[in-house]
Amino acid sequence: MTVTNFDEKVISLLENKIQVISTGEKAIYLVGPIKLPVNLDGETVTFKWYCWLSCKEVEGTEKIIEKLSSINLAELQQSSVLVYGDFEYSDDALIRMHSICHTGDIFGSKRCDCGFQLKQSMKMVVEHGSGAIFYLANHEGRGIGLFSKAMAYILQENGYDTVEANLSLGFEDDVRNYDDAIRVLKALRSNPVTLITNNPRKLDALRDAGMPLKGRVPLWGDISEYNKKYLETKVARAGHLRDREGECNND
Repeated sequence: MTVTNFDEKVISLLENKIQVISTGEKAIYLVGPIKLPVNLDGETVTFKWYCWLSCKEVEGTEKIIEKLSSINLAELQQSSVLVYGDFEYSDDALIRMHSICHTGDIFGSKRCDCGFQLKQSMKMVVEHGSGAIFYLANHEGRGIGLFSKAMAYILQENGYDTVEANLSLGFEDDVRNYDDAIRVLKALRSNPVTLITNNPRKLDALRDAGMPLKGRVPLWGDISEYNKKYLETKVARAGHLRDREGECNND
């Protein structure tokens, strides 16, 4: 049932927390910041959390809320960003464009390094004093989705590497898109950023979008017998950049 009449106080509170980013073709609704205390290795660290939703048209706050009540967003995916420190105005900030990994981020799977990278990049941002972790919800399996990723895993258990598995299922190696995340980044910050990544495609996406880029920080680690081939494939087949020592290790 769609609710059409909203309390004026509710609308007022939400209007102050919703920013509309118009791209010409669509609108991105960015809600936040919201105070989010996070347990980071036993220490409580407070981030500012935002979430965004892409829509086909620009509408007022009350109208968009009314529409949301008739859409089952729980069955769709929305991305979000954790912001730390004076991210909007600091001279230098670390950012991470992190692709959702259901198995690694939630279950702690050792088949990849995603869970390690998520937690480690959060620690790096806090230690640096300013930064943001963009959590990109439509990037599962390099953009092929969770169900397709499960099928890709079956192929990997039978000798296929990550790239071969995706290609064999009819996908490109990597179908991720960073456009909306970069639009949100630009809405939050105009100063240069340092990107935490091993992936040159992420660097290219920022450069192509005109985002001032100060540099790159590598992020390798949590290597084991379970993910060694996966990490080697990232370098050999997907062009990921090794760290300064030229090795993918934990040193």
